[in-house]
Order: sequence, then structure tokens, then C-alpha cells
Amino acid sequence: MKDDFGREIDYMRISITDRCNLRCRYCMPDGADWVPMPQILTLEEYACIAACGALLGIRKIKVTGGEPLVRLGCCDFVRMLKETRRIEKVTITTNGILLEQHLEQLAAAGIDGINISLDTLNPGLYQALTGGGSLSAVLKGLEAALKLCGEKQIPVKINAVSLELKDMARKLGCVYDGPGWPELLWIAKEYPADVRFIEMMPIGYGKRYQSLSHKELFRQLQEQYPNLEKDDRYHGNGPAVYYRIPGFKGSIGFISAIHEKFCGSCNRVRLTSQGYLKSCLCYEDGEDLRTILRGIGNQKEKEQRLLEAIKRVVWAKPVAHCFEHPEQMTENQDMIKIGG
Repeated sequence: MKDDFGREIDYMRISITDRCNLRCRYCMPDGADWVPMPQILTLEEYACIAACGALLGIRKIKVTGGEPLVRLGCCDFVRMLKETRRIEKVTITTNGILLEQHLEQLAAAGIDGINISLDTLNPGLYQALTGGGSLSAVLKGLEAALKLCGEKQIPVKINAVSLELKDMARKLGCVYDGPGWPELLWIAKEYPADVRFIEMMPIGYGKRYQSLSHKELFRQLQEQYPNLEKDDRYHGNGPAVYYRIPGFKGSIGFISAIHEKFCGSCNRVRLTSQGYLKSCLCYEDGEDLRTILRGIGNQKEKEQRLLEAIKRVVWAKPVAHCFEHPEQMTENQDMIKIGG
């Protein structure tokens, strides 16, 4: 399935909830106006959309939230997707708090990859940054995932927002004098897990915080590790650029939405928890699939309308985002409403 610019769109990110068990400062520090559950799609409705997407060429699904593991039946949903014809890969992004208790179920459902969001290894800063989260719970989940996934050859990745941690700690009233990003590298050094740094995108509360430019971050990394090597191996569905440090078991990735735009190779669309299909994160354009799902009784007609709507969204995908010019953005919702 191609868009108007010839890009192959084969990846759909599905947010199955707007709820989360953390209150990260750059996401939803004061909570959110939760969408009433009747307005959230059922797991069967998400699966119906995914099946229609698969008919058009969607091959990879990322399950997101909010925090997807707070949604009852998340692991069952992974299984539903894995049983969908033409879907080749199903992965999940989680904050890791509930990962240890759901890990066996995820593996049994056939999960193909697990991404854990983790910005710091300092317990005090982590607690302040996440509004009370437990770093020990995340690390237990990470260790369990690395052990189980290593046996089953399921990739585990760390997603870290490229924050100015010293500045963030000062704003949060924390005592923190750590080096920032280098502290996370021990994971890639000691374990076969990729550590990916993600530039902060100017959406919702993210507009309030300064992201460390990846040009500067790469300069610092190269200065500390002069033997850094480009890693061109396949690592997953997304746009990360990877490097290897000799002696490290995992690789270091950069997802640089602001300073190194990757729109020319963008292969994704996003489905919000309420069933709104978006072609680009920074624009509000898209299609309301929930209305189709719940407004048409005839299953064949419903599926045909869904197919047509998905094709319209893909075809109208913009040539590029405009994060470098926030005043041109038309998406005003917080990230929690869009889907991570």
C-alpha cells in the first residue's frame, strides 16, 4: 500500500488505551481527562481494523497506549493480532512497571518484540520524572524480559527520551549530578538489548521541555567512544539509525525526528484508542473509523468502508511533518490522546 509520494505503508501503531499508571512530566503530569470507556474501541474493533489494514498491506503492528498493559486483555489482543492473516510482526511499547507479571502471557501470545520506556537509572530522578514510578519494578521487568526473550530470541529495546537530565532534575527539585544519557549505556554493554534515544517532540507537555539535540548527543557519544561503528543490520520497524560500540552486546540507536527528519522513509499510520486513524503525528488530519465500526450493521459493507477510509488516510499522508516549525502544527491533543 503506497501513499501519494510512493512510500510503502506497512506499519500501524495501535493505541489500546489512553490510561497510564505513571505521570511523566513531559506527558501527563497532572493526569488527564480520561475518555469514557464506551468511547474507547473494544479489542475486537481494533482487531477488525488491523485485519482490514492487513488486506491493504499492513504487515507490522505496534501495540501502544497510554500504557497498554493497564488495558484488560492486552495479551489476548496480541494473540488476536498474531492470528490475523498477513500480519507478520506484533510488538509492544511499555513503561515496564507491569511487564514482569505479564511477560509470560505476552510470550505465549507470540509477541515479536518488547520496547521499554526508560529515561534514567537514577531512582530519585526516575520517581520525580514519572510522578512516583518504581525504577526497581521496571528493572525487574527488564531483567525478566532479557532472560525470557533471550531464550526465545525476542528483541528487547530501551526507549529513552533525550532529555537534559540535569536541567530536568533542577526543575523537579532533585539532587542529581549524573552524566545523563551515558548511564543508560550499561544496558547495551551488558545485555543484547538496543538502547535508543528519541528526540522530544513538541506535542502537548513536551513543548515545555528542552530536548538534547541528537547532533550534539552523537558528538558526545563519538567523543567518549571514538571506535563507534555504524550498524546497518535490521533492528525493527522504525526509523532509528544504529551504531555499535566495540565490546557492547547491544547497539545504540537514534530516532531524530527534529534534527534528522526521516519523513522520506516513513512507513506508518497511527490508530488512536478512540479509533481515529492518523497519517502523521503533528497534523490532525485522518479518518474516524469508530463511526464506521459502530454505524454500519452489515459486516461486508462495514469492512468495505473501513478499507476505503484506510486507503484515503494513507494516500493523503503529508510529505513531511513540521515539528521544526511548531506554529504550523494542527495537532493540539496531548500525546496520551494520540498514542505513543
